[in-house]
Amino acid sequence: MRTTPVAVTAALVAALTLAACSSGSGDDTAKSSTDSTSSADSANGKSTACKADQFGIDFGPSSAAPAAGDTGTIPVTLTNRGASCTLEGMPGADVYAGDTSWAVSPDQAATATKLTLAKDQAVTFTITYVRGVAGDTKKAADVDKVTFTLPGDSAPQSYKWPDAGVAVKSGDELDITVGPFLPAGD
Repeated sequence: MRTTPVAVTAALVAALTLAACSSGSGDDTAKSSTDSTSSADSANGKSTACKADQFGIDFGPSSAAPAAGDTGTIPVTLTNRGASCTLEGMPGADVYAGDTSWAVSPDQAATATKLTLAKDQAVTFTITYVRGVAGDTKKAADVDKVTFTLPGDSAPQSYKWPDAGVAVKSGDELDITVGPFLPAGD
């Protein structure tokens, strides 16, 4: 959350600078510098939100929860196959058991990130869940599908749920979270 105030401040300063330049009261050198920076950012793709269709996506392999009450994880790795782009925020995710769906909450300990990815760079995020009691619909949902979306892209990516049922916290909430984007490898 530290980055949010800095980002808001930077955006406000940029907006005020552009407003001063366009009203004729700014310095031409400053305007030229701002225009050059904006053009360079656009050319480098820094201001473009990443889209799922430009990524190679590896879903899993999972680390299944062996018994009810145990925690399992499913890593998702995204490798940029297109132009430079930016991921800012958290991945969105939903899980389904037939026609019933649940939103996957962001991990409460996670901080949203902003990562600019060049071609062939990779990031990962993890879906973490608690295994439910098999056969008990009050304690487990027999999830069969998971979808996720990237911030700034509404196209859902859908995958078969690879593990056992997910523990039910309440009727409308499962014991499952999604983590932040993290750089993959070194």
